[in-house]
Amino acid sequence: MSEQEEPTTPVEEPAAAAPAARASETAPAEARGRRKVRTGVVVSDKMDKTVLVRIDRRVRHPLYKKTIARSNKLAAHDENNEAHVGDMVRVMETRPQSKTKRWRLVEIVERAK
Repeated sequence: MSEQEEPTTPVEEPAAAAPAARASETAPAEARGRRKVRTGVVVSDKMDKTVLVRIDRRVRHPLYKKTIARSNKLAAHDENNEAHVGDMVRVMETRPQSKTKRWRLVEIVERAK
């Protein structure tokens, strides 16, 4: 009778492994939620569907310990040409849209005055 019980045991094991397989399928969706988000000021809106956003940050000098202001300019995709120079905007990392565009406009936090 033990020979008959053995074939039923492997049938149950794949069922137990199925939730682990489902967890790995959702892993890319979780990774997608961890995209970088930055807030900055629009410095140029002259291009079509693209804005240049300046991201300011403050870092401490490794040797002299003085706080230094650093900035980067990112090209962000603005589908509806909503953002204008001086607007405070939030951008999110995305797939490459062009040679230099790897960010997209999420929202306009504050309009320029």
